[in-house]
Amino acid sequence: MEGEPTFGTDRDLPPGPINWNLLDAPTAAIEWRDLDMFVTWLKNTFGLPPAIVPPYWHRHDELIWELSALHTHFLACYDDAASPSAPVLWMREFADCRQRLRDWVAACGTRLDRDRPTRQTTWPGEPAVDAGGEAEITDRNADFERFVHEDVSRRSHAEEIARHQLLA
Repeated sequence: MEGEPTFGTDRDLPPGPINWNLLDAPTAAIEWRDLDMFVTWLKNTFGLPPAIVPPYWHRHDELIWELSALHTHFLACYDDAASPSAPVLWMREFADCRQRLRDWVAACGTRLDRDRPTRQTTWPGEPAVDAGGEAEITDRNADFERFVHEDVSRRSHAEEIARHQLLA
């Protein structure tokens, strides 16, 4: 359809899972924007409410991993090499995923207009974690861009430290 996003089309390789823990900075910048385009398309195409896909999904690891898995599954099921019945499988998995997303959103407490960090359980002997308080959501796109910039900068810094340690 005209005007539809083209997420996943800049890949030279067949779709595969994304391990967010291992991405280098340039790859992370690409993957974040691709995932955001997919999540926006998903929200709009299927009319998903914030109880399934909240505006600050990118601020919650549990939502990132779930949405990323759904995204890569979508890319695999709609790949040119996929079985003609693969889209039916994706729709079935999407139904299961929507329930898991509802559970994650309910547990982390993010909403349409307010967000707070996911609460962390402190095990005996661990230092207490101050997750911070709620924040008002005023501009989702600006926050997403800030988030990506911070993530890519953090990864770049870690890569620079690793390079210096290898040279030392």
